[in-house]
Amino acid sequence: MSAASRRDSLPAKPRAFLPSTIATLYAITRELSYISCPLIVSQKLRWTSPTLGRMSMIAAELVLVVVLCFYKLNPRDQWQWEDIGYRTGFVASAQLPLIVLLSGKRNIIGWLTGTSYERLNWLHRWVSRILFLTVTIHMAFWFVNWARYDYIKVKLTTDQITQRGFAAWCILLWIFLSSLLPFRRWNYEIFVVQHIVTFVGFLAAVYLHLPKEVKVWVWLPIGFYVFDRVLRALATLLLNIPLLNRRTRGSGIMCSRATFQPLSQGTTRITVKNPAMHWRPGQHVFLTCHALAPLQAHPFTIASIPEDGKLEFLVKSKSGGTKRFFRHAEKSQSLPIAAGESYRLHTRSIIVEGPYGRIRPLRQFDSVFLIAGSSGATFTVPLMRDIVSCWVKNAHHRIDSVNHPAFVFQGAATRYIRFIWAIRSREQYDWFKPQLEMVVDDVRQLKSEGWQLEIAMSIYVTCEEVAGAENSRLGGQKPLGLSHGEMEEMTVAQNFRRHAEKEKDDVTSFDSVPSISQSQADAIPGCLPNGSCCCRRTIEDEGAALSLQEQCCCNCELTRIETVKETLLCTQGSNQNTETSYQISSDHTDVKLSSSREIAMLFGRPQPHTLIRQTLEQALGESAVVVCGPQGLVDEVRQSVVALSDERAVHKGTGAQGIYFHAESFGY
Repeated sequence: MSAASRRDSLPAKPRAFLPSTIATLYAITRELSYISCPLIVSQKLRWTSPTLGRMSMIAAELVLVVVLCFYKLNPRDQWQWEDIGYRTGFVASAQLPLIVLLSGKRNIIGWLTGTSYERLNWLHRWVSRILFLTVTIHMAFWFVNWARYDYIKVKLTTDQITQRGFAAWCILLWIFLSSLLPFRRWNYEIFVVQHIVTFVGFLAAVYLHLPKEVKVWVWLPIGFYVFDRVLRALATLLLNIPLLNRRTRGSGIMCSRATFQPLSQGTTRITVKNPAMHWRPGQHVFLTCHALAPLQAHPFTIASIPEDGKLEFLVKSKSGGTKRFFRHAEKSQSLPIAAGESYRLHTRSIIVEGPYGRIRPLRQFDSVFLIAGSSGATFTVPLMRDIVSCWVKNAHHRIDSVNHPAFVFQGAATRYIRFIWAIRSREQYDWFKPQLEMVVDDVRQLKSEGWQLEIAMSIYVTCEEVAGAENSRLGGQKPLGLSHGEMEEMTVAQNFRRHAEKEKDDVTSFDSVPSISQSQADAIPGCLPNGSCCCRRTIEDEGAALSLQEQCCCNCELTRIETVKETLLCTQGSNQNTETSYQISSDHTDVKLSSSREIAMLFGRPQPHTLIRQTLEQALGESAVVVCGPQGLVDEVRQSVVALSDERAVHKGTGAQGIYFHAESFGY
């Protein structure tokens, strides 16, 4: 940013010894903190360990707690077991305030560290698990001490303090088990309700169990929880009540009313016009609509930017409230607004809480790499649009651009954006079609005025309801800004190339294809039982694949035998007549995805490592890599960032600049 403010075409780099040393140490620490170990048991069962940075924090917390529990005490000395029991009980009660602080939406720790609550939630879970371990040690040493005299049953049946303590441990055991990922995924609404209720019961049992002099450790978490709830309630009232919000002129009880529009893939577009709040791209809110989903608040990423003048959300229909939203949207679409009919009859009052979420401003990076899977684009598209919007705004205030043709706008050091979006069906492209084409038009206009700004966008289609589509550049041109390496987009066919390489003769009819058994037909890659076609092969080398003009040839609309034959024909035909295979699509598919000429469409899966490398190789300064999508995609991108940072020796004398990584994954 400092270099951009000085109208320097090259970003600032650490050159002195001390800044260079700090940058090197920071780069090494960042590489180590991103490392994780994925464990793939099967295609559907995948587990990834926490990153090394997170494990280091967990280990530090665990070591601290163990030291506090056993400092100057000998667990092998049976006469000190009672002292250990008292010590571990006090250490356990002292952890309660930290657990509640980490769970709050508006907490002091997040405010001091500049971190949003959702990025502290993992720490809340692990600190709670350490609490469970501490309480178990506390109970175990008491039980072992009593067992010497066969006194456990007597204490559990006659001593109220022991009974209350054992009840607290049982409740904590249930909280621990019910907080595991399978239970949270089963029904998140039920998890939240029972989690709060059982924790209240746990605090009550602990309060009755503790001696009077340490009951303060129970009152502190209660105070933190009440503070968080009161602050959230006041902020929500100020945002949603017209009498308390000067930005709105609503005549109803609530400021915000939303429309619900059904989209493809069971997705609902929720739109709130003239919102009574300010937000930044990448943030999310909790949305409540009691008319459709009573007493439920769901977190949704804001898919629009403030310049749009509206809040927009894309909500995938799962179960519960999101499913009700989609059903209402389908019903509303079939009921058009009649002449003179009130707009309010076709909208619903909603309550918005937030916004939440923080990300380092991407405008300060020279190059930005954005990759999303499916609805993860609700996070990355606004980030891209925000940078381009800054470009456009500052273009109106440029000074002497002729003398400084390489000048990057003040307030936005970014000069290159790479946008990748992996979607299951081409229908999903319509979710952001106007926004993406607007970005292309804005950048094209800026480049025509002499600004050296570049952007490249690619859409990867992994599955399709119909098959036989070709790889294509929409309009036949390469994306903007491909002067760095001259990247070209293509798709990789899900075909039987091994058969094509064996067949030397020209293929003009199905009769010339070698006979295919039914078992071979059942093994067609990419064809699913429902007839859809999935290009599951990863595009490793875009340039090489484009030179071969490969197609995604599986045609699952045909019979199994016919599909294999058409696959072989398509494969061999593409080898022998590349011009035809590139220009002509299958009869079963219309490849036109957009009127834009700079948005690439590919059939297959992206290779993050290669794509990130291409972005880093053209970068002149620090780069940002942002991913939002399924956990598998997030893990792959994270490992790619670690490998490339080490391979390029970032800040280690090679001149390669730093890589900032930010991940948003689906899940709770």
